[in-house]
Amino acid sequence: MSKHFILIVEDHYELASTLCEFLEEHDFVVDHARNLNTAQQLLKQQSYHLLLLDINLPDGSGYQLCEWIRTEAGLDLPVLMLTARDTLNDKLQGFQSGTDDYLVKPFDFNELIVRIKALIRRSLGEVSHSRLTLHDLVLDSAHQQVIRAGKSIDLPPLQFKLLKILMRQSPKVVSKQEIMMALWGDEEPESDALRSHIYNLRKMVDKPFDQKLIHTVSGVGLKMSIEP
Repeated sequence: MSKHFILIVEDHYELASTLCEFLEEHDFVVDHARNLNTAQQLLKQQSYHLLLLDINLPDGSGYQLCEWIRTEAGLDLPVLMLTARDTLNDKLQGFQSGTDDYLVKPFDFNELIVRIKALIRRSLGEVSHSRLTLHDLVLDSAHQQVIRAGKSIDLPPLQFKLLKILMRQSPKVVSKQEIMMALWGDEEPESDALRSHIYNLRKMVDKPFDQKLIHTVSGVGLKMSIEP
């Protein structure tokens, strides 16, 4: 099963350590940032499946980071706020800044893991136990797995979505506009973001194998097929 990556943004060292240990026991790969600046740098360098976010940070607030993620960075990942603030206004501000869920401290760790898994499933489009197959490539939404020629391939969330879009439409051509809308909605991605994701997807799915499955149709878009 593919690993899921989580970033914890929490300045309370003991709580962050406990969260890291708990999530790693549940087979998540975890990074930790204690402030806004470090979190932004990590989010620029690494793709995550979910963000666990405290509101009170030494150099700003979780609201600011969430707004940055949704506007400037244009990142497509679920955000779960963990905070001691429990008033309705606090929760409304959290949702207005772009969070997907809100859990008040102290919280039950079993509830936390259920919410995390639900948010990741929803984000990755795991609404059915669909299994897509093309040649020797298999995409299993139920288990978030990509396998080619018996070899497991770990894809970041956006590239997993991109591959699913292309495989669902195969052998039809999918326009770049359709792909961008499916990946980012009305949010404008960074310049060359799509090109970068396509390049990295090809590097993982096609480059190590003799048969190329991802093809560019000049001036139109992409398609997946056994033949060009």
